[in-house]
Amino acid sequence: MPHDGQAMPSPVMADLLGVTRAALAPVEVVFEQAKDAVRQRIAPAGKVDAALLDADQYVAHGLAWLATYVESLRQMQGWAERLEAEGRFGEMEQLIHQIAFGEYLDQIAGGIPMNQGEIARLSQLNLSVDLDSGAAGQLRRNGNTDSARMALVARMRDNHGRATFGATGLDEELEMIRDQFRRYSDEQIAPHAHEWHLKDELIPMKVIDQLAEMGVFGLTIPEEFGGLGMPKSAMVVVSEELSRGYIGVGSLGTRTEIAAELIICGGTQTQKEHWLPKLSSGEILPTAVFTEPNTGSDLGALRTRAVQDGADWVINGNKTWITHAARTHVMTVLARTIPDTSDYRGLSMFLAEKTPGTDETPFVDPGISGGEIEVLGYRGMKEYTLNFDDFRVKGENLLGGEQGQGFKQLMQTFESARIQTAARAIGVAQNALEVAMQYAEDRKQFGKSLIEFPRVAAKLAMMAVEIMIARQLTYFSAREKDADRRCDLEAGMAKLLGARVAWAAADNALQIHGGNGFALEYQISRILCDARILNIFEGAGEIQAQVITRRLL
Repeated sequence: MPHDGQAMPSPVMADLLGVTRAALAPVEVVFEQAKDAVRQRIAPAGKVDAALLDADQYVAHGLAWLATYVESLRQMQGWAERLEAEGRFGEMEQLIHQIAFGEYLDQIAGGIPMNQGEIARLSQLNLSVDLDSGAAGQLRRNGNTDSARMALVARMRDNHGRATFGATGLDEELEMIRDQFRRYSDEQIAPHAHEWHLKDELIPMKVIDQLAEMGVFGLTIPEEFGGLGMPKSAMVVVSEELSRGYIGVGSLGTRTEIAAELIICGGTQTQKEHWLPKLSSGEILPTAVFTEPNTGSDLGALRTRAVQDGADWVINGNKTWITHAARTHVMTVLARTIPDTSDYRGLSMFLAEKTPGTDETPFVDPGISGGEIEVLGYRGMKEYTLNFDDFRVKGENLLGGEQGQGFKQLMQTFESARIQTAARAIGVAQNALEVAMQYAEDRKQFGKSLIEFPRVAAKLAMMAVEIMIARQLTYFSAREKDADRRCDLEAGMAKLLGARVAWAAADNALQIHGGNGFALEYQISRILCDARILNIFEGAGEIQAQVITRRLL
């Protein structure tokens, strides 16, 4: 692969933007045909039939992945055209765009990987589509070529010090925020992350205090309640860069994002005035207490109950997978308050105050106990089981002051939570790429650096391409949220794709490390473990695909 000043012919296709623009039309036709075919199978009467959806889940989820790919290509086209208009569509960006279209068009035609062992194919819908001719065929043949990937990696080697490979398309203010948090991650997080992971330590309070000073916890909280009032796009950039340093740090803001969104959307004015300034400043740290041992994603089946006792509420039940439960000051607890209900309509949300505990004594209040769940990765805040045994909550802390609204209130947070999770996935993937690229440069085999071998270089190129695709899809969902448009579909797609991209990047990065990647001393072993959780929390990939399909139909 030519490098160190050696010239190489540009493999960028002529009239690239015109070709990719033209290729979108047949892809849209494919998507509409697929949607009609799936609708006939699982919604023959016009409304999704739950039994048919479950019976035909593989095909239905394939539609979700196809929709995600089509939206990804739309957003890549928008990104490229904006850069072109600004005079920033350079060779690196052109190569990323070209390879993205070539690869995703090929996958749409031949099979989209939902994960390592499940491929969604159009043939399962008995569709016969033409992506071989015209612009789509041209891109499939000439887009993701060996020469294009090698040229991209050569450009990446020249720009290894940059925050990302290829211009992200963000405005100047957001790029300044990225630079600030990138430097912070490089200086304060990355040097310590692996030690925190290996020792299974809580992230030091010093880091939490620093994040509070930088405004992380109040980033999107309105200024009238002590926050910075910034858009979700800023939250995405901050989450991405902090997660690039360590997903545990990038996730510290997630709990505040969820709690603040719950209060902003569903709280009373008094609750907003009391809680939001404290959340914004980092004076109090929240944790989300939703999941139960036998319910998983089926939140409507929750059994934890809360009953009134005078002015207060008394909670009994068990919760699990509660992140950062020990050191927090308030729990957003979802519990059943309406007797004789067995679905989401009987649930209410509480802002349950607690005393922060320690590693040694995580829970100190009467009526609450629990223990740590040992996990592979995502360790900086720790996971816990929680047991409520007549745990008391003030009556004024029923969110919104009304029973039966808990599930609806929680649903209002899912857009922001999934956008933020997609951003965390991008950060983890970017970390994997940077670590792998540095190792591939430094490691010598058979007289040359690993990066000189085409299959190693190709792995790095595809990491960069898919990270940019996931990034643009995530930025799009954040822009939709900032414009106050419903974006549960877009946020779900961003999270669905981002999680797969993060795992693929981490897995390929470990492969580049060879045997060393399997050693705990190398940080890629941690990145792999951290990446794996992204396809599970905030809606497992299967649940996410199910939700997307329902929305599409």
